[in-house]
Amino acid sequence: MSETPPENPENPDFDAMTRDIAEVPAVEVIVTVAVNLMSAAAVKLGLSEEGEKYKDLDEARKLISALAGLLDASTTEISSFHAAPLRDGLKSLQLAFREASIVPDEPGQGPGEKYTGPVYG
Repeated sequence: MSETPPENPENPDFDAMTRDIAEVPAVEVIVTVAVNLMSAAAVKLGLSEEGEKYKDLDEARKLISALAGLLDASTTEISSFHAAPLRDGLKSLQLAFREASIVPDEPGQGPGEKYTGPVYG
């Protein structure tokens, strides 16, 4: 007889994890990923309590572009109830990036602007 060993970091219960994921609506997964990207971008822009300690504009650019791509791709999949605040947050991050940049990008060339169009303050 083979017993299933108890769950621990070396032996995660993948069946339970799959069941948990299966119960989450796609909209919640998309919104959660978007919020995580927003939070990470804010930290990389130096907007956290630690400010300059974690500031890295190259990393922020990547995160903001990924967020813009996700929102662009999921626009028809999530309701405006979810999309509107995410788009507002994205625009705020794009503007913060523009302000933090020593050499500003040309309009339409900033992070995520290929998905959103030019962002002006």
